[in-house]
Amino acid sequence: MAVGIFDSGLGGLTVLDAVQKSLPDLPLVYLGDSAHAPYGVRDADDIYALTTASVQRLFDEGCDLVILACNTASAAALRRMQENWVPTDKRVLGVFVPMIEALTEREWGDNSPPREVDVKHVALFATPATVSSRAFQRELAFRAIGVDVEAQSCGGVVDAIEEGDMILAEALVRSHVDALKRKMPNPDAAVLGCTHYPLVKDIFQDALGADVKVFSQPELVGASLSHYLERRPELAGGGEGVTYLTTGDPKRVSSRATQFLRREITFQSA
Repeated sequence: MAVGIFDSGLGGLTVLDAVQKSLPDLPLVYLGDSAHAPYGVRDADDIYALTTASVQRLFDEGCDLVILACNTASAAALRRMQENWVPTDKRVLGVFVPMIEALTEREWGDNSPPREVDVKHVALFATPATVSSRAFQRELAFRAIGVDVEAQSCGGVVDAIEEGDMILAEALVRSHVDALKRKMPNPDAAVLGCTHYPLVKDIFQDALGADVKVFSQPELVGASLSHYLERRPELAGGGEGVTYLTTGDPKRVSSRATQFLRREITFQSA
């Protein structure tokens, strides 16, 4: 038994890396649906079908707890899954909530009414599907009032990162930041609403300027998972090591993953 981490491709490896640093003894199974990436340009029903198929695969691997390390899946499929699909003895968690808790300075499970927070103007960078879902704004409204969110759909960035074309990725990031700043010239904070984007966080920060606080998910998710498992230790599993699965070509995905994390990663066929 292990904790499952799912992403549409390789971006979730940023979350896996942070989880390993927070919980080095936690057994993990990573599944990247590279055969169907990117999810950010798909419709909600398609994302739901692909996500449930991959999460079921992780359940079959013995994972009682699965983290959707994919903002698009978290935004477009998670609530529907939790309401209609997830078995009572399993748990599926998304990556939005830990980030919003950090943004609003709330503890996990704080169900008090929404209140004013220091941050007033937030730039959200995400995939087209995440932006259109408005899931970030919905979750934020449960916890904070008086926050203006300007969302920027970042088409092409995930594809460029998955292809290893970091020159194109940088050009696209700078273009999307320029587009956002035309709508919101002076954001207080920026949220990188895709787990691929930490791989180009420095470019976002440079384009936004040093005065903008950039919130990136991996470390926040790692810390939140650690706290969650303190309360639910039975979900942590009793295995060891990490298993990497992909629906894509294992050799190609392994090469890209090794580039991303700068250590040898070997994927197996899912």
